[in-house]
Amino acid sequence: MKPKRIRLFIKPYCGWCHKAIRWLDEREVAYTQVDVIADEAAYHEMIQLSGQELAPVLEVDGKILADFGPEQLADFWKKLEK
Repeated sequence: MKPKRIRLFIKPYCGWCHKAIRWLDEREVAYTQVDVIADEAAYHEMIQLSGQELAPVLEVDGKILADFGPEQLADFWKKLEK
């Protein structure tokens, strides 16, 4: 099953965010990048979804992975594919 909606909430200066972008790009995952510094409404949505203010936050069809590194992203992705 292929996810219908994937959004990555990022802060432009965030090293973990850049690693998440690279991970998704290397796997040719289609996603929408949401800059929570440029978009205050997106920032509040990220907090509502994740319960915290840290980026990156990945939303895949309503499932949330918050404040993560590449290892957690790989594990999260494997669980989604089951």
